[in-house]
Amino acid sequence: MATRTALAPAKVNLFLHVGPVDTDGYHPLASLVAFADVGDRVTVQPAGRLSLTVDGRFAAGLGGTGDNLILRALRALGEAAGIGEPPLAVTLDKRLPIAAGLGGGSSDAGAALKLARDLLDLALTDDALADIAAHIGADGPMCLHARTAWAEGRGGRLTPEPRLPTLPALLINPGVASPTGEVYRAYDAGPPGAVDRPAPPHDWRAATVIDWLAAQRNDLQDAAVARAPAIGDALAAAASLPGARLVRMSGSGATVFALFDTPRAAAAAGGRLATNRPRWWITPTNLG
Repeated sequence: MATRTALAPAKVNLFLHVGPVDTDGYHPLASLVAFADVGDRVTVQPAGRLSLTVDGRFAAGLGGTGDNLILRALRALGEAAGIGEPPLAVTLDKRLPIAAGLGGGSSDAGAALKLARDLLDLALTDDALADIAAHIGADGPMCLHARTAWAEGRGGRLTPEPRLPTLPALLINPGVASPTGEVYRAYDAGPPGAVDRPAPPHDWRAATVIDWLAAQRNDLQDAAVARAPAIGDALAAAASLPGARLVRMSGSGATVFALFDTPRAAAAAGGRLATNRPRWWITPTNLG
C-alpha cells in the first residue's frame, strides 16, 4: 500500500512589521519568513474514508481533530478537484508546540495538500494548492511553498528570497500558548504601528544579514510578553547564551529564536539552556 510522508517545517518570522487593523479586521504586515529544518511530520495513505490521527509530543494540545486545518485543507482540495472528500488516512506526528508562532497548523495543512495531490495523482500545481491553502488561513500560501520569502499585505503577497544564507539558530518555547487573536487584540490596544518593508541588506553574508535584522523588529513582541511574561523570560534566557547574535520572538509567539554563527554554537547553547530549563522546548536548527 502506498504511503507518503513529509516534513511540515516550522516557519520563523525573522522580522514582523505590523500596521493598524483595516476596515475588514485584518492587519497589513511586512515580514521576511524563513523555514527551519525541524517541524511536524505528516503521513498519508489510501483509505476508505478521510481520517486524521494525531500523535507525538504535543498531540494532547490539539484537543479534538474534527476541525483540524489538515482536514479543512483536504476537504477543500477534494472540492476543488471534484472528487469529494479524499479517501485518505492522515497521521500527524505533532512535534512543534501549539500556538507557538511557528505556523505549525498551516505548515501541516500545506504538507498534507502536497502529499494528497501526489498520492491521488491530481493535476494541480503548487500555485493551485496555495490558492486552496489561502482559504485556510493567512499563513497558508507561505507555508505551502515553505521557502524563504518576503511576505506583505495580509501575508499572502509573497516574493521569494533565495539570497538568504543558512542561519544557525536555536528555537525556544517556554511552554505557554500565545493565541494569535489575543495577541493582536493586545497589540491594537497600544499605539498603531507602521507596516514598513525595509530595504534589503547591502550584501547577503550571514554576519551582514544578522546585523541588518537587528535593526528590524517584531511589532507583536511587547503585546505577547505583556500577555505571557514567560515569553520575556525566554527572551532574556536566550540573550544570555554565549554566542547568541540576535534574539527575537517569532510571529505572535510564544517561540523565541536566537541566531548564532555556527550550528555547533547553537547546539552547545541549546544544551546549556536545556540543563537550566528542562521543561522548555529547545531545539537547534538551521533557517533558510
